[in-house]
Amino acid sequence: MTKPTVYDCSIIELPRIENRAGNITPIHPFENVPFDIKRVFYSFDIPGGEARGAHSHRECHQFLVAASGSFEVVLDDGINKRTVLLNRPFYGLHIPPGIWASEQGFSSGSICLVLASEGYSEEDYIRDYNEFINYIKES
Repeated sequence: MTKPTVYDCSIIELPRIENRAGNITPIHPFENVPFDIKRVFYSFDIPGGEARGAHSHRECHQFLVAASGSFEVVLDDGINKRTVLLNRPFYGLHIPPGIWASEQGFSSGSICLVLASEGYSEEDYIRDYNEFINYIKES
């Protein structure tokens, strides 16, 4: 299996159904998101200057959307780093397993919506950066 790189993390434009009463963006597994969605959660009320994430997954794919406001996602594959700005609710970022990701620079009132391919499992997380580097080298 090929190791994922930060360039395998893709921005996907989601559909927008526009209406004068407000817009809607439907999200469907395997149609807009390249995996089956087994868990949905969101982060909010993040104080200015704080960062979230700072971990990798062994198996879980994630799809991040700035449902409100904006934030940056710093992606790291152990060699390359890339920063992606999410600031529109109709764009999402697909992060495959094996990528270290952290969210930072949250605007006031921002909401980070996360769609995940797996249910929560602490064993799937790599929370220590040195452990992540060793995991990548061994993969």
